[in-house]
Amino acid sequence: MTEQQPYHVVKSYDDFELRRYPAHLVAEVIIEGPFEDAGNRAFRYLFAYITGANRSREKVAMTAPVVQTDAAEKIAMTAPVLQQGVEDGSGAAAGERFRVAFVLPEGLTAETAPQPTDPTVHLRTVPASLAGVLRFSGRWSQTRYEQHLDQLRGALAAAGLSTLGSPRFARFDPPIKPWFLRRNEVLFDLEEPG
Repeated sequence: MTEQQPYHVVKSYDDFELRRYPAHLVAEVIIEGPFEDAGNRAFRYLFAYITGANRSREKVAMTAPVVQTDAAEKIAMTAPVLQQGVEDGSGAAAGERFRVAFVLPEGLTAETAPQPTDPTVHLRTVPASLAGVLRFSGRWSQTRYEQHLDQLRGALAAAGLSTLGSPRFARFDPPIKPWFLRRNEVLFDLEEPG
């Protein structure tokens, strides 16, 4: 059984859950290419890292989810996952770039995790957050992601919740799992209610 990222359900709504996530560590890469290919292309770098391509040659347990987001979002780096195209200012996509991350096992920190040997892989501490999360099953397509993202945006607005930053796409299952059984989520960090 793959370890899953811990969280606490604050409130369940008809269309989504309000969750609190603790601070956690991710191993991530930035990949250029189409939405559907980003996770698969990033997987080889991240899998190599957790299977020993690190300075201590230590194996790190596989966890879920794999997270994908827009690589254009500015993120503070603590020691060197989510999703949209990067624009070149002309309105035409200059090339889509995605940040794809493995959530590392609970308890690992930037100081205690094995350091990557591949300069493509970076470790980053993600601060604790409150998030709106919509769960769905099915294929890992940009169309399905955008449909569920629109649904989550509408539900969050109807609940009077304000989003922060870019949305994230989380995949919990390996590609060998039948598409109709796959667990996927769309997440948005939220402003703390006042």
